[in-house]
Amino acid sequence: MSMTNQQVAGRVFLRALYGDEYFPDHLLDKGRDILLRLCARIEAERPVDLAALYALTEGATEEFNRLQEEFWAAGSEIETMARDEIAGDFGFIADAYGFADADLEELVAERDW
Repeated sequence: MSMTNQQVAGRVFLRALYGDEYFPDHLLDKGRDILLRLCARIEAERPVDLAALYALTEGATEEFNRLQEEFWAAGSEIETMARDEIAGDFGFIADAYGFADADLEELVAERDW
């Protein structure tokens, strides 16, 4: 996926998790892809307000909810460090697309992790 937003294009999502053996790289790759798809949707749909942004992040959060099952099956989980990193990347995305006033908890409100 090619992003037009240069901040996003240069971002390594989930960076802090890749160096930790507890988190399987192939699952982190799936998480990174969820975040990249979110960015692509934001660029394509251009949400005009926070409500529209939150609708997009809800879908991405639900994808992470489903990914949690795969982490468990691999002997891992989306725990404190991972939750913070994922939520931080959601916040980065919101800020990069001009939603600096987005509430981090609202961005990932649908999370089960």
